[in-house]
Amino acid sequence: MKAIIPSAGLGTRFLPVTKAQPKEMLPVLDKPIMQYVIEEAAAGGAEEILLVTGRGKRAIEDHFDRSAELEQILSQKGSEWLAAVQQVAELPQLYYVRQKSPLGLGHAVRCGAAFTNSEPFYVLLGDIVVPRRDILPKLAAVYAQTGASVIAVERVPDELIDRYGIVGVEPCKELGEGCYQVNALVEKPAPDDAPSDLAIMGRYLLTPHLMELLENTTPGEGGEIQLTDALVALLADEPLYAVEIAPQASFDTGNVLSWLEANITLALRDERYADDLKELLADLLSGERAHD
Repeated sequence: MKAIIPSAGLGTRFLPVTKAQPKEMLPVLDKPIMQYVIEEAAAGGAEEILLVTGRGKRAIEDHFDRSAELEQILSQKGSEWLAAVQQVAELPQLYYVRQKSPLGLGHAVRCGAAFTNSEPFYVLLGDIVVPRRDILPKLAAVYAQTGASVIAVERVPDELIDRYGIVGVEPCKELGEGCYQVNALVEKPAPDDAPSDLAIMGRYLLTPHLMELLENTTPGEGGEIQLTDALVALLADEPLYAVEIAPQASFDTGNVLSWLEANITLALRDERYADDLKELLADLLSGERAHD
């Protein structure tokens, strides 16, 4: 299995910190966002991973390269961090291609056409963190039974529906609990026009036909080619399935508040930080550690 990770965005919601720093390299606890995503792809069975990048993303390549000098220094010091640094460079083979113009998610995925070489492939959005790495195996299990494309979906409140691609579905209990066949997709609908409250959440297992459809997908608003439009076209030719994920199985790090939520939530789940962070938050909320 191969995986494509689109990561060419400018990160404007995090400016000015992302002026020279890729948003994918912002930390969540002690690892950059992109490391979580690549480790998840590897855990899902991806042996080759393509990162679709843009200008100013060189730090991503440097992070996943081997640093012989740093490893030597850590080894000489007997540092506990040596294994963690070596592990980063031992992830599956990474490839890079640039999306030269910001023409949308569909265009970014299409940049990987030669890489996937008419094979099924994962797509993982680079600002979604899945700490338990359990979503891709669920998609793969449905694909193994159906041979069709599968997407991950998550229930969202009505006030957030117009931020996402929303699917209409029919239950498929024969595939397991929380599995559906998709019968409609609408990009960012008004709540009253949405076919459900199930939103596409950034994890896909797609058949080669989807890549063919992207080649002929008409650009939409802003001249961008949308992946959702290609999925709509796919519905006319092939079945499409969805797997519902549990609440807080994934974390969106696409804006400052959601990034902060990811850091705090995962820190509270981590025994290294949980007790001290709870005490700190309690003090801050009570005003005992208030700062001007």
